This record gives sequence, C-alpha cells and structure tokens, in this order.
Amino acid sequence: MRTKFSGILTLLLAFVVQLTFAQEKTISGTVTDQSGLPLPGVNIVIKGTSTGTQTDFDGNYNIKANKGAVLTFSYLGFATQEVVVGDSNSINITLAEDTAQLEEVVVTAQGIRREKKALGYAVATIASDDIASKPQTDVVRALTGKAPGVNIQQTSGLSGSGTNIIIRGYSSINGSNQPLFVVDGIPFNSDTNSDRSFVQGGAAASSRFLDIDPNNIKEISVLKGLSATTLYGQAGRNGVVLITTKTGSDADANKKFEVSVNHSYFANQIANLPDYQDTYGNGFYQNYSQAFSNWGPNFNVRGQQGVAADGTVPHPYDRESLASVFPQFQGARYEYRPYDSVENFFKTGSVMTTSVNASSSSEKGNINVSFGHTDDEGFVPTNEYKRVNFSLGGSMNLSNKLSINTSMNYVRTDRLVPPTAVGFGSNPSGASLFANVLYTPRSVDLFGLPFENPLTNESIYYRGGNDIQNPLWTLNNIIDEEKIRRFFGNITTNYEVNDWLNLSYRVTVDGYNQLNERRANKGGQQVVGGQLITTNIESTVWDHTLSLNFDKDVTDKINLNGTIGLNPRLQRTEFNIINSTQQNIYGLQTHQNYEESVGTTGFGQFNIMGAYASATFGYDNYLFLNVQGRNDWFSSLPRENRSIFYPSASLSFIPTAAIESLKASKAINYLKLRLGYGSSAGFPQAYSTVVGLASGTNVFQSPTAGTTNILGISNTLGNPNLKPELITEIEAGVETRLFDNRVGFDLSVYRKVSEDLILQAKQLDPSTGYTLTADNLGEVSNEGLEIGFNINPIRPKDPEGFRWDVSGQYTINENIVEDNGDAPGSITLFAGFGNQGNAAITGEAYGVIVGSSIARDANGNFIVGSDGNYLVDNDLKVIGDPNADWRTTIINEFSYKNFSLAAQIEYTHGGDIYSTTASALLSRGLTTDTAYDRTQTFILPGVKADGSPNDIQIAATDLGFVNSGFFIDEQAVYDATTIRLREISLSYDFPKRFLDKTPFGAVSIRLIGQNMWYKAINFPEGLNFDPEVTSLGVGNGQGFDYLTGPTAKRYGFSLNLTF
Repeated sequence: MRTKFSGILTLLLAFVVQLTFAQEKTISGTVTDQSGLPLPGVNIVIKGTSTGTQTDFDGNYNIKANKGAVLTFSYLGFATQEVVVGDSNSINITLAEDTAQLEEVVVTAQGIRREKKALGYAVATIASDDIASKPQTDVVRALTGKAPGVNIQQTSGLSGSGTNIIIRGYSSINGSNQPLFVVDGIPFNSDTNSDRSFVQGGAAASSRFLDIDPNNIKEISVLKGLSATTLYGQAGRNGVVLITTKTGSDADANKKFEVSVNHSYFANQIANLPDYQDTYGNGFYQNYSQAFSNWGPNFNVRGQQGVAADGTVPHPYDRESLASVFPQFQGARYEYRPYDSVENFFKTGSVMTTSVNASSSSEKGNINVSFGHTDDEGFVPTNEYKRVNFSLGGSMNLSNKLSINTSMNYVRTDRLVPPTAVGFGSNPSGASLFANVLYTPRSVDLFGLPFENPLTNESIYYRGGNDIQNPLWTLNNIIDEEKIRRFFGNITTNYEVNDWLNLSYRVTVDGYNQLNERRANKGGQQVVGGQLITTNIESTVWDHTLSLNFDKDVTDKINLNGTIGLNPRLQRTEFNIINSTQQNIYGLQTHQNYEESVGTTGFGQFNIMGAYASATFGYDNYLFLNVQGRNDWFSSLPRENRSIFYPSASLSFIPTAAIESLKASKAINYLKLRLGYGSSAGFPQAYSTVVGLASGTNVFQSPTAGTTNILGISNTLGNPNLKPELITEIEAGVETRLFDNRVGFDLSVYRKVSEDLILQAKQLDPSTGYTLTADNLGEVSNEGLEIGFNINPIRPKDPEGFRWDVSGQYTINENIVEDNGDAPGSITLFAGFGNQGNAAITGEAYGVIVGSSIARDANGNFIVGSDGNYLVDNDLKVIGDPNADWRTTIINEFSYKNFSLAAQIEYTHGGDIYSTTASALLSRGLTTDTAYDRTQTFILPGVKADGSPNDIQIAATDLGFVNSGFFIDEQAVYDATTIRLREISLSYDFPKRFLDKTPFGAVSIRLIGQNMWYKAINFPEGLNFDPEVTSLGVGNGQGFDYLTGPTAKRYGFSLNLTF
C-alpha cells in the first residue's frame, strides 16, 4: 500500500512540476524613457518574490515568469510601473519621470547615503565614465574641470608628479589646505612626501592619492562646504573627496556573474615645445662665443664675428683640459648652424593600463574582485611610473538583521623621475634636467658631443669652463626613485534593531611604506662629489566609527532620520633618512661607498577622539532641516585647549513640491532653495606646543667625559597656549530644472572665514634662546560663486537619433588675507624664497607674488640708468596675484546611434605666474619672439634719473638679456589667462545585435586626447608656455614656474569588454 501511495504521489508531483513549467515562460523586452532612450540598470522584480534581473546597457532584459505574475519595473528618478504577464512573451516598457524622485541618492559625510533633495549644501558627483579609461593615471587630475569650486594644479607633466587640489580657496597660511580623501569609508592618507625642499627638486614628489586606481571607481562625491563636512571634524575642514570603488560598493541584488575588462594605450608627449629661432647662435653682441645665450652672429655670417669663412667655429672640446681624452677634437672645427637639440631630446612615452573586474551577487551577499596594472612612461627617457592594484570586496547577510561587508586593497607603486631642481636660466640651484636642456643654444649639437669624460666619468659640455651640466650626463647619472607598498581596508558590521533603527561599527586601516632614493654619481656640476639619500617612511592610520542610525516616519508627512556616533582615530608616522656624500667608486650606489653620512630619524603620533550627531527633519518631501555637531579632542594640544565643538545646520526647501501652482508648471520642473552654516577647526601640528630636542649622529669627544652625543634645540619656541584655527562658513544655493528638464543649473554662493590662524611669525628676543614662536595671529576669508549647469538643446524622439548635451561649470573665488598678524603693510612670506615668493599681506589677495621690481619715480614712470637699462628696486613689492579671477568649463557631447563625440573646453581668466621658463628663453634669445633684426638699437620707455624722457640707445643683446626678467622679477610675471581643449573623445558602443553570438555583453571603444591644445594668450607667442604648473610643489605656494618640467599631452584609445 505504501509503495502504491508513493507511486501515486510521484506521479502527482511530476504532473504539478510539468504544469508549472508549462506555465513559466521567458519574458523579454526593452525599457526606455519618454524620449525613447534605453535605460540600463532598471530593476525588474517578480512582485512578492526575490526573483529579479536588470536591463543591460541597451535597456534589454530577459526574465522567467508565470502567466499572471506581476513584473515591477523601478528606476531612480522614474515612476515605478507594474505590468501583469499575459499571453505575449514580449513586454516593452516606457518609464515616466517622477519629479518627486528625480533627486538622486548621493554619498555624504561618514558614508551616509541621502537623497540630494534633502541636502542644504552643494555636492558635486562625478560618475565612473568621467574618470575611468582616461589617459590620466592620477585620479585627481581626471577630475579637472568637472566640479565647480575645485581647483586642480599639477606640479609638472612628468609621469607620477604631484597634484595640488584646493576646494573653495585657501583657508590657512601655514597649515594644510588639501582636502580629506575617503575611499569606501576609509580616511585615506593623501600626503606628498618629499626628502628635500622644492629648491632641490622636491616639487616632483608624487601625491599618495596616486595609489588609487581610477578604473576601479564607481563614483566620486565632492563635499565642498563646512555644513557638508562637519561630521568629519577637523579632518574635513578643507572639503572631502568621497570615493566609492566597485569593490567597496553595494552590488545590485540578483546580479549575474559579470566580468569587465578594460585595456587602454595612450601616447605621452610634451604638450608643446617653444618655437625656437634658427637665425642666431650662441654668443653676445653679434659675436660668437661659447655662451649660454643666443645673442651671437647670424647663421648666414661668414668670415667675421668669430665665424670662419667656411661657416665653422672652434670645436667646443678643442681645449687643453680635454686634449688627452679627445685628441680628435683638438684643432677641429665645428659647423656653425642651427641644431634641433631640444626637439630631439624629448621622446614619445606610452601609457598602458589594464584592469579586470569580476562581480557577482545574490540576495545573500555579493563579491567583487578588481585587478589593475598601469605602466606610464614619460616624455623623457628616465621617467616611468608603474602601479599594480588589487582589490577584494564583498558583503554577506548573516541573518535577517545582521550583515557584514568588507573591502581590502593592496597597491604596489614604483616611480622613476629625473632631477628637477629649480632653475633661473643659468646654472640651477641643484641637479636639474629641464633647467639645463630647455635653453640649449641653437648652435650646440647636444647629441653630437660626448657627455662624459671617459677617464673621470665627469660631465663635459660646450662651455669652456665646463660650468654647465650636460643634460645627457644628468639622464645617465642622477635619478630619483619612489617605491610604495600600501594596504588599506575596512570591515563594517550592521545590525538592524528594527525597521527604523540600526547599529553600525566600522574599523578601517590605511598603512603604507614609502622608500625614496636620490642617486647621484660623482662628476656633476651641482652635486660634484655625488650623493645618495634614502628616506624610509612608515605611515599608519586606524579609524573606528560606532554609529546608531535611525530613519522614522513620525507621521504620513513627517520623517526624522539621523545618526549618533563615536569616531576615535590614531595616526602614526615614522621616518628614517640617511644622506651620504662624497662617492668613492663611481657608479656604486651604496651608503658604504660614500665618505660622509648623516642620519635623521623621526616619529610622530597623534590621537583624535570625535563624537558627533546629526538629525534631519523632513516635512512632506519638500522641507528638510538638518542639524549636525561634532566635538573633537586632539592629543597635540594642552588639556585646556584640546577640546572643540563645531556645529552646523542646513535647510532645504522645494517649492515645486510644496506650491500647487508650481507642481503642474511646464516651465519649472524642479526648484530647490538651500541655506547652510558650518564650522570646523585646524589643529596645530603634533608637538608644536613643546620644545623638541634633536639627537644628531655626530658626537663630541671629551678627554674627561669620553664620547657624548650632540643634542640640538630648534630656534622656534613651542607655544603651550596654541589654540585651533577656527573656520566658519555660510552657504546659500538654488537648484532647478526647466523646460521639460532641458535646462538645469546648480548655483551656490558662500563666505568662509578662518580666524586664529597659526603663524610662525612672532619675533622673540634672542636673549631668550629663541627667535620665533607660533601664535594664533592671522585671518583669511573666501567669498565665492559656483554654478554647475546642463542644457539639452536637441533631444530626439528616436533613441538612435541625434542628441546634443551641454554641461559645465563656472567658479569665482576671492581669497583675502584679512590679517597677517603683523603691522599694516608688513609682508609675511610663507612660500618660495626669502627675496621672492608668496606672501600674506593684510588686505591683499592670498599668496600675492612679491619680489624685485623696476624702479619708478613719484609719477610711476620706469627709471632708466645711465646704460639705458631699467634700474631695479630690490625692496619686496607685490608684483602679481596668482589667484585666477574666474574659471569656466564647457563640455559638449554629440551622440548619434552608437557614436558619441565629446569635447571639454576650459577657460581660466586672470591669475599671474612668475616664469623662469619665459625669462630664460627670452633673455637667452632662443625663441622666435627674439628673432628681430639685432643690428638695430632700441630705446626703452621710461625716464632718466633726472626725470627727462629716456633717449639712451641699447643693443639688441641688452634689450633681451638685461630686460626680459633675468635680473628683475617683475619682468618675469605674466597674466596666466588660458583657453584649453582639456579633452576630446570619440566613442562607439557596439550594438547588441552584433554581440548576440559572442560571449560579450557589451563592447565599446573610445579614442581620447587630453591637453591637445591650449593658448596662454598673454605670453609671448613663441614660448608656447603652459601656465598649468607649480614649481613650489604640493602645498600653499602657487604662481611660480622654475623650469621644473613642462606639461604633457596624451592621446590614444581604450577598449572595454563585458562578459
């Protein structure tokens, strides 16, 4: 009987299963918006189940469902739609925009995701497509021009060089103005570590956000105002760049296993070379000599001015000191003609990146693995940057209430860079490649001359006194190297207490080891005896966040959400430096091979304990009030000063959701008004409140006491009464979309004030044993306007029709020093040299350029000396303002069918730069700007010492060499107004029908060029100079170019494959 029953039951079950499968079928279709454009990533779920899928890149989907099942289609910014499965196997859906949902969800402070409409402050969001697969391997440079209020400046175009990023102006004079980077909730150390000053080439050091792989980024949010960054405490005072990676993001539920591969290749070239003149060679006053300058004879001259009748001059190596080494050059002649030495010096480098990302998810969790390899070769032979990134992330639902997610990242970076000490158009302050090569005389054949003495390995060059280092010797004998090994990661646990309350704990770590080496063989002109510097840096940051988060609908119209948290943080840094000089055996780079070595070690640690709270009151989806506060306790200050509380508040009001007449408006689709107030603080550096005692490696020998270590004390007295710098900001803004969402803009105005700035400017009586101490003295303000906009002039009805989109931004910021802590009119230099640099002067713009100027009489006329040249006034005066008046970016994108053409154009108006590239090339007579008739005489505009008009004639050599900025700083300052084609790209997405019989889900190819054209309209035409450089390195200095390296242009292609 049991057997019969089992058989009947089996037949019955088989019948049910058969019936079920007979009813289940595959539904397919396409989801588009109201204009017919396909929508990728639309969630399709069978109502009442966890079964679902998503549309692909072309808006297509497939799902198995039974007849009568309800399919729910949902997509951010669009009204959710439900459809009952009927007889048809094809269901195409057109989703309508939902103005109540149009505001996207963005990442805010502490990783909290909030609807953008509820925010009372500005947030700029940059999508993955704007960052990944680009020629720039530096994630920050990839952001250039894409976020209002964000100013990005590169130190040079060398591969892996440092990048300065400033948000809403400079707020501190001596403190850091760099923003906080947060990667997947991890406070990310983005320091720029250099083992020497900018004078000796320290500006070439790389910034540690270079360790981030742009191809693994899902999105970036930039928090600019203090009302947005309060929850990060003092760390967020300069803005916050929130980066969500693919391995750190929450994957879409039920997403199938997917693999994406990206490979790109780009050529890397110097952006532009000067237009060198080919009329005159080296010499002075129309006579040939082995000079730095090109004020010699015309290349057509024969039999005079030092040129023989056959057009030759004495060979540069025809000198006694080289007779035994190069006998073939003794008595030899050298053709006097133009050589393309500089043009042939630079090469075309290559940038190759490969990235692979694999992901899979289900209702129980997800996993994401990413690998990236970057090989970035510069436009000079010894510049190379290599990076390997590996990331692993995932999440798991341990129960209905408990979940855990984590991400782990490993980075290996290796970089080589030639020496880039500052140069002024003569011998540089240290070993410098560009400061020697760029003003090579036209009549010198760099590649036709041996660069090294084969017996002594010393540098040799065209100058008789051998007082200039041969650039080829520099390439072969001096190199800077950086090696970074880094791990950063986080673990986060979430416990859902109930449907409106959850508890979260996150622990993050970011640690790296950086080894810098400067290797210089003996035989050069700047480091004669050779040098080996090794710097080892260990940095570790531990960050813990415990938060209680709530989101409660109090009534049908009132919502209350927020968070309460604790955030302790520990940062520890150690360094060890060994500086060895006087090399014994040429070519052997070990410290044992040097006669003198000096070691320096250092250690720093500070702790921050933070407690914060945030609450947002929402009423009927159109009024939102947010109140936040944080208290920090900082270990580097005395107990009575180490605690500080900074509050913030913001208000968001949406008239189009509150006012009936606006709800139905066809002209105004969306309108939001916002107002915010925020505050923060800048704590002094660790140990600045005490006097440090340094132990040197040298010892003191005493006949009675024996050997004693030497201890040293700084001349700066620690100030135990230091307080944090206080920063407050008020911000207002408007966001709107008009005319069927064809026009949109986001406008912000703000005023930010920094008080009690810490300055090392308080003079002390030397009898105290000290000369300086730090004190809270200064004040700086920033006022600005930011506008982001997007326009859709042409929107096709056919999804494959022609479409034109315009987007961009406009930024203006006025940065003023309200008080420099000293007497009115006093100059406080904080960057550059003692007689030239950026200064803080009460009432002037932040960081004005000061230096020597042309002497003037009481009426402002230039004064000319008895020799007909301008007289110099060596008293420090303001000679320029490096701050731009305003900046704007316009991005045009045209698409038709599967093609897309985009161009990003930028314009910077105003802002001055002191350029020794300009002064050296002009003073040395090298560019086409100096190819005028040099047989003529010239009279400079101005007056003589007695006040009478100048009538003294000077030679062409004096006009160029003496009066082009080589001797007077003011003459080397130029307006840096620039128009630039930042990026142009052409992309093609292969249609789905081409891929149906392939393993690929999507294939796209893109041609890209970056920095392909620019025009600095106020520079002399022949210079082709790009003012987008800063030779002072990453920090507060700006507006100086010291021949430390030109910019680059990059162009090539990228290929993206999805399986």
